[in-house]
Amino acid sequence: MTTPLPDATELATLIRSGEASPAELVEDAIERVRRLDPTINAVIHERFDAARAEAAGAIPDGPFRGVPFLVKDLGCEIAGEPHTMGNQALRDADVRAGENSYLYESIRAAGLITLGRTNTPELGGTVTTEPVAFGATRNPWNLDHSTGGSSGGSAAAVAAGMVPMAHAGDGGGSIRVPASECGLVGLKPSRGRITHGPTLGEGWAGATTDGVVSRSVRDTAAMLDVMSGRHTGDPYSAAPPTRPFADEVGVDPGRLRVGLAPDHAGVTTDPTCVAAVELAGSLLESLGHEVEVAQPDAFFDPEFSRHFVTIVAVATAIDFTSMGEAIGRPIGEDDVEPSNWLMGSIGRAISAADYVQSITWVHGWSRRLQAWWDQFDLLVTPVIAVPPPPIGWLSDPELGTERLTSILQFTAQFNVSGQPAVSLPLHWSDDGLPVGVQFVGPIDDEPLLIRVASQLETASPWADRLPPIHG
Repeated sequence: MTTPLPDATELATLIRSGEASPAELVEDAIERVRRLDPTINAVIHERFDAARAEAAGAIPDGPFRGVPFLVKDLGCEIAGEPHTMGNQALRDADVRAGENSYLYESIRAAGLITLGRTNTPELGGTVTTEPVAFGATRNPWNLDHSTGGSSGGSAAAVAAGMVPMAHAGDGGGSIRVPASECGLVGLKPSRGRITHGPTLGEGWAGATTDGVVSRSVRDTAAMLDVMSGRHTGDPYSAAPPTRPFADEVGVDPGRLRVGLAPDHAGVTTDPTCVAAVELAGSLLESLGHEVEVAQPDAFFDPEFSRHFVTIVAVATAIDFTSMGEAIGRPIGEDDVEPSNWLMGSIGRAISAADYVQSITWVHGWSRRLQAWWDQFDLLVTPVIAVPPPPIGWLSDPELGTERLTSILQFTAQFNVSGQPAVSLPLHWSDDGLPVGVQFVGPIDDEPLLIRVASQLETASPWADRLPPIHG
């Protein structure tokens, strides 16, 4: 019987006790990547020699000293190393980061040793990891199915047991969707919790953030402590916690008022995803919480998608400009995938006045949405409207965009509102595919989500449930 890779907290404990060394753990992880990655295609840039050198040298004495790690190839730049964002033109030009991101410096200070960078859809523009530049990442639970995106490479690597956790990023669901489709914990922090510096102040008008995908709530909480912190010049800041996030694990959340939104009136939600939310509601009731079917009136406002697309389209057009600067010539239609070219072309045609109008609209909408949490503590929804779809279903050149719109209806709202949200692996389909459930808390209240997630992890453990492909 396959045994799960210990979580990062346990591996760090083994190192501190002398039962394992950083060099041993790094070498073991490299072996797993080499053995498993030809099957799932999660790691696209290796830095094995650098990782070995770091493991043999003076490692910062942080909470995860000597633990192997992977970083997504979108954000979290590492000076002198490839940063291609899933794009073929950047790959072919061998574009490399000019400096470390503050986030990577925090990761290094925690003692983590990065083995490489993971696959992502081009520019993070969809929720399946199938870029033309690097090929599809395949789900360890079923190789014919998607890992989600845009952190699909990281999620596949963690699910397969290459590393215990990995960096992820989220602009519209890109931590939570891969976590859902790969059977992992994926927490999207509040806006301003994690810096984008020094090269960026914000992404997608404040919608993007970073985090990790992991197999345990305690790893996720401890990494939130590692990654959090405002830097000079950051345009946003989240309210600091009263104690470390790691200390919230195992704390009783109290009796909560919970609203369930098991489906969406405007789209068809797969019955498996509806059932996952309903079963989560029953589990919460059994733990003493007050549960009812309820959601914010603003949650499914039909105007939301139009304004969010405006923001993403303009950001994509700006990406084209910075990519052109990186490769030394303007980006053309042949340099990006058709869906991103279309999005960037839309963005170039949007006036400054229309862009500002959309920003103003989502600010007002966010106030309406967040007001619901004055009466409730927690919202529970599907992460995505279908179980992990087949490879090719979302990347279909004619139907992919329409399909994406039809299933991505539950996550982007909380990127725009800035609220914390977490996907937990509480359900599996009849054919053995993971189906996560999303829990959304009030603005800046990651401690509440960590307490609830820890309570659910104890009541319905998932750590021993492993995919067929596992190291």
